Amino acid sequence: MACWPLQITGLILGGIGMIGTFAITAMPQWRVSAFTEGNIVVFENIWEGLWMNCIYQVNIKMQCKFYGTVLVLPPILEVSRGLMCFAVMLSVVAFLTAIIGMKCTVCVGDNKQVRSNILLAAGIIFILTGILILIPVSWTASNIIGDFYNPAVHAGLKRDLGAALYLGWMSSAFLLIGGALFCSFYRCADKPRTWRYSSHSCHRTHKFEHVEMKPPTKHAYV
Repeated sequence: MACWPLQITGLILGGIGMIGTFAITAMPQWRVSAFTEGNIVVFENIWEGLWMNCIYQVNIKMQCKFYGTVLVLPPILEVSRGLMCFAVMLSVVAFLTAIIGMKCTVCVGDNKQVRSNILLAAGIIFILTGILILIPVSWTASNIIGDFYNPAVHAGLKRDLGAALYLGWMSSAFLLIGGALFCSFYRCADKPRTWRYSSHSCHRTHKFEHVEMKPPTKHAYV
């Protein structure tokens, strides 16, 4: 019974991580304007994402433009696109796999071993998805911080960490924790089988130890 809340918790955390993976892939707030000068009034905000950049000016609506050809994109942007698209697909696969292996579903019957194997696979995919998200998010954050403290970079070209990066770290944490819960459920489901076997063996041993040898009676010699 203790494993059932563990499944629900892992599925909820994995679902939140999956939604976060979709969000950060589409959000343009990966790199945002860094205000390093002493001006209090800000007239322009710049957002840069994986697919587009947006400019918001005072008294003017936000204008977003998709990047043109992929041939002029920096390598970090191309790699981040590929990793995030792959992470989106893996998160969906992991979530559906976890639902199939849940105790409340009837897709795999009542075979507990098959269910535990399916949940283990879902946990591994969740963990792999969280690691894939960490790579582009941390890589982008490292480049932003490096350029920010680089005196050779003009102040107008410096950027700050966007909301998508913080959401990426949170989503990765949810996916890693959810995957770890599903992997621990595999061990939890494996314990009762070992206990029943050992109990049965002890019962048989106990039964043979109490066999009494009765002496032969008089009727045996007649």
